[in-house]
Amino acid sequence: MSAVLKATPSSLRQASLDAARCALSARGVSRRFRIAGSDLVALAGVDLDVAAGEFVTILGASGCGKSTLLRLFAGLDRADAGTLLHAGAPITEPSLQRGLVFQEPRLFPWLTVAQNVATALLNAPGGPEVKRLAVAEHIALVGLAGFEDAWPHQLSGGMAQRAAIARGLVNGPDVLLMDEPFGALDALTRARLQRELRRIWERERTTMLLVTHDVDEALLLGTRLVVMTPRPGRVARILDLPRSITRDHADPAFARLRAEVLAMLDDGISTEGPLQS
Repeated sequence: MSAVLKATPSSLRQASLDAARCALSARGVSRRFRIAGSDLVALAGVDLDVAAGEFVTILGASGCGKSTLLRLFAGLDRADAGTLLHAGAPITEPSLQRGLVFQEPRLFPWLTVAQNVATALLNAPGGPEVKRLAVAEHIALVGLAGFEDAWPHQLSGGMAQRAAIARGLVNGPDVLLMDEPFGALDALTRARLQRELRRIWERERTTMLLVTHDVDEALLLGTRLVVMTPRPGRVARILDLPRSITRDHADPAFARLRAEVLAMLDDGISTEGPLQS
């Protein structure tokens, strides 16, 4: 194991977290789907804790179950086995305290930017003026001030995704869940929004969980990286990501870390179970 990974410890399972600090928890979570008369196992025995205020990225090949895990945490799907908790309480349905951002912005075309962001507050407490101020604050937070009255068709892809992030954050959720939110964007816009999202996290310290198959994105954004096996998805490695390495892509230490993560994905992760130390 290289000096880089010695500096960013990895383990087969995450060190236990104090329950009071744990925003999200999965224990023994499995999910299978019935497809064309056969069972397809998407997740098998996933254990994962996410502490309050962390930015955790989940990396894995397409089809490894990372989006399925995100939907389970969101309450949009049910596990076949295991337990999913949010702040110690079972996750049984969607909640305003778990914001969700998809790969596509999914803005309502008949609503303006401000109106789209405000849809997240329809069932939230507070009067109209409180909600108006919250919408304005979060539109500014994502860099869309001046576009409050724009229609979705008048926005670039990056601007539309900014509006989707504002909608996910506007009601002050405990957790923001993101399913490859920049996957459909061009490289320049994607890099800009990655920097913006990291800036927002550093300011707000909202717990964030993002799934991606982009190694650079996972390293740039996360404070910890979860590497998953190919299907059936299991947690294979969890790496601490020191900012001193991941903030500078030109740093040779970043290149070494990136190469080792790619090696895990390409060669080292077996579908038979987690890697052994």
